[in-house]
Amino acid sequence: MSIGTWTVAEAKAKFSELVDRARVSGPQTITKDGHTAVVVVSAEEWERKTRRSGDLAEFFAESPLWGSGLEVSRTKDGPREVDL
Repeated sequence: MSIGTWTVAEAKAKFSELVDRARVSGPQTITKDGHTAVVVVSAEEWERKTRRSGDLAEFFAESPLWGSGLEVSRTKDGPREVDL
């Protein structure tokens, strides 16, 4: 077993150690049939990576296309028919 990489069998047998290493040393990779299957990360890292900053308006305001002169045209067609 290399540092940070576990087989499924090793991860099952040493789950507590796997969790501890993810919290202390960083992400731990679990392989299945020789291929990366999942990565275990600490709750703190997960929160940090998935936290969103700002809102949708701020996202669009920070777009590199803002003020670029890009013009989007819309068709004047009515709603399309849907078969039920």
